[in-house]
Amino acid sequence: MKRLHWPRRLPVDPYIVALLATVGVAALLPARGTAADVASGASTGAVAFLFFLYGARLSTREAMDGLRHWRLHVTVLACTFVVFPLLGLAARGLVPALLPENLYEGLLFLTLVPSTIQSSIAFTSIARGNVPAAICAGSFSSLAGIVLTPLLAAALLGNSGGGFSADSLVKIVLQLLVPFVAGQLLRRWVGGFLARHKKVLGYVDRGSILLVVYTAFSEGMVQGIWHQVSAVRLIGLLGVEAVLLAVMLAATWYGAKALGFGRADRIAIQFAGSKKSLASGLPMASVLFGAHASLAVLPLMLFHQMQLMVCAVIAKRRAKDPEEPDGERPLNRAGGSRTAAGTAPRSG
Repeated sequence: MKRLHWPRRLPVDPYIVALLATVGVAALLPARGTAADVASGASTGAVAFLFFLYGARLSTREAMDGLRHWRLHVTVLACTFVVFPLLGLAARGLVPALLPENLYEGLLFLTLVPSTIQSSIAFTSIARGNVPAAICAGSFSSLAGIVLTPLLAAALLGNSGGGFSADSLVKIVLQLLVPFVAGQLLRRWVGGFLARHKKVLGYVDRGSILLVVYTAFSEGMVQGIWHQVSAVRLIGLLGVEAVLLAVMLAATWYGAKALGFGRADRIAIQFAGSKKSLASGLPMASVLFGAHASLAVLPLMLFHQMQLMVCAVIAKRRAKDPEEPDGERPLNRAGGSRTAAGTAPRSG
């Protein structure tokens, strides 16, 4: 077996650095009193605006075109919203010996978040996989996650971390679903503007999420919940997440092979089915967990950076694989296996 060679420079996401800096500012200068009320209101508006943009950017035509590869997309969705949550539930056995209850709730929430889009496409392209399939799979996962993540969180977390109730579900609908649907309905008129100002709106996206993180961690500092987590517990969390990522990377790769997918599709399934979206998870956590969001998003932030580093190694290794002979390439029953190469976008 060939060894995996670690690249000289691992991808340390600059946005993770910005997130950690925001956490540091919240620790030193948390919002209190009137400032906390203003930050909370701004955070609520930012989340609604984010999901409006998500809806306005999603091309319905591209999503419908991607249905030709329904077997691949169903496989990715099953990995994201079935296999991941089952592993999260299995990790319950680590409480309280290895994980405290509050970090476990964040870990379980991590398993419910949809897949990434940008980094899945980037790594699939580097590895010479099926890039169009990765684009559609990530889009479908994000779309399904708007509905499935809150419902799964309500079912699996109950009243433990976020205090889910009828009022909470109404808040979820108003802050997540309504803006998303509005974006879809108005896409015909605002889609061109969003495409022309994609770079500027990208900064708005990330700035909005930084505001959400600052508000969540400020509330955590004011309530003193950080005193409940020790360095040993954080190390234990990293170990659990490393095992979780390794299991999902193996399950998506070998599971896709067992299902008869070709190399290009297996690459798309592995990268789209084993990762979780920080961009979608952070604003969702602020709505679902409220004042408890700071600890709820910590496992997701750590997992995000870990998945980038590990998947960068795997993508570079896959790029060196020999081309698959046409005679040995299993056909996708929904239309065949395709390999599409392209320029890798920035990962996120």
